[in-house]
Amino acid sequence: QVQLVESGGGLVQAGGSLRLSCAASGRTFSTLSMGWFCQAPGKERQFVAAIRWGGGPTYYADSVKGRFTISRDNAKNTVYLQMNSLEPEDTAAYYCAARDSSYSAPYSYSGTYAYWGQGTQVTVSS
Repeated sequence: QVQLVESGGGLVQAGGSLRLSCAASGRTFSTLSMGWFCQAPGKERQFVAAIRWGGGPTYYADSVKGRFTISRDNAKNTVYLQMNSLEPEDTAAYYCAARDSSYSAPYSYSGTYAYWGQGTQVTVSS
């Protein structure tokens, strides 16, 4: 079993930055591929970014390329999402997710992630 705890959400003005963190426990972190997803009210959960087990490569939704960066620190069992140039459209609950390294399906498929955090709210004001 894997436990995921997100932190770092909050209220920020458009153009600002936030860094989300997700601390994992319960399994060897380096064997897990990690993803970030977001869900706005009334909308489906959407893929944001992912990083392969062991440290890379990385994958991004088109809407965040060039603005968001996913990274991981295997020594700290933590994955990060650096969010720059935030837009009001980025407002959502952000969820950290983990899946076993054996999966070969695209990282954007939320159904392939077995473990999820409780989410952290990001609100971007205009």
